[in-house]
Amino acid sequence: MDPLAVLRDYAARGDLDKIIFSGDDILFGSDYTFQASTPTAFTSKQSGRPYPLSAAVFLAQHHDLKHTDFIQAARLRRIPPVSLPDRKPFLDFLHFGHNSLPSADPLLPSSFPASKEPHLHHPPSPPPEEPAGADEATTGAQIRAVERPFKDRNALLDARGRDFHAVLTSALRRPEEQRKGGKDGAPGSRHDASAAVAMSKPKLDKSLGDGVVPIILVPSASQTLITIYNVKEFLEDGVFVPSEERMRAMKGVKPESVTVQRKLMVRGDRPGATGGSVSFEVRDKPASLKSDDWGRVVAVFVLGKEWQFKDWPFKDHVEIFNRVIGFYVRFEDDSVEAAKVVKQWNVKIISISKNKRHQDRTAALEVWERLDEFMRGRA
Repeated sequence: MDPLAVLRDYAARGDLDKIIFSGDDILFGSDYTFQASTPTAFTSKQSGRPYPLSAAVFLAQHHDLKHTDFIQAARLRRIPPVSLPDRKPFLDFLHFGHNSLPSADPLLPSSFPASKEPHLHHPPSPPPEEPAGADEATTGAQIRAVERPFKDRNALLDARGRDFHAVLTSALRRPEEQRKGGKDGAPGSRHDASAAVAMSKPKLDKSLGDGVVPIILVPSASQTLITIYNVKEFLEDGVFVPSEERMRAMKGVKPESVTVQRKLMVRGDRPGATGGSVSFEVRDKPASLKSDDWGRVVAVFVLGKEWQFKDWPFKDHVEIFNRVIGFYVRFEDDSVEAAKVVKQWNVKIISISKNKRHQDRTAALEVWERLDEFMRGRA
């Protein structure tokens, strides 16, 4: 399997964030793994040399960075940076389905000898007198040497960075729900119908303090101040760190979720306040939430764009912000026009300074105070 073909498939599915750098290897979810140094059909216009797979993947995942920032980030990761003239042809190939790359066949790794009809699988052996037979056999052997399938019966149990606490909690609660005639009591099509209803009308979870982890949603867009990269430092430590800086520190690996601890200062009147702290799960992909997950959503950091709420299981903004508290974080000297849409919603605007980091803690505490008050009202 040509790694560039796999990369383009992941880009088409919107799964680039599932590609992970792991030591000298690159893991494409649980499907494939290739060596990061594998030569590809993506070649440099200037030198004519093939870029390694690590360079192609890094460009695919960080093409939205300015070129100077991109070069710096690549060098920090010790990845050969893609030059500016080579970026556009590769991104056209990756995102728009162009079937050619400069100086190479995109369906055949450049380390393999080219042929008029390249094969991704071992072709039938030609008659002995055909001189091309040896070349085609060699090509097949080289492909199989580079191809490294990653999914097997053991890999199905591999779930890096996943927290199954919510699954355990749900499993422990299910017998009680069945005894009470809950939605899981009906088998077959009736169960499917009840699940559809639950998705269309998410039920507020009344027991968020009984071991159920509340969910906070943040935008996945890079132009917002609070993202999954920097939300932990902001809410836990009261310090705003730009997302780009945190992304570089995390070497470009985007977490699927982040756990934020809320330290309880007053006992007895806060959700789950039996002493110590409360855990919150932060996500940035609402589409991945199941019907039960929506009942755990308590807050959302808004981007100020209507499309952020596309496919949410609520009919309008009024219902959304009655069920979920909204926050809009902005720099205090930003134009008022930037928050024009947000002011029409029932959202709390949180202002922070671009330079005075000692003021970040006040902003973070305001978020927690508003969230505490909202959750007391839900309980």
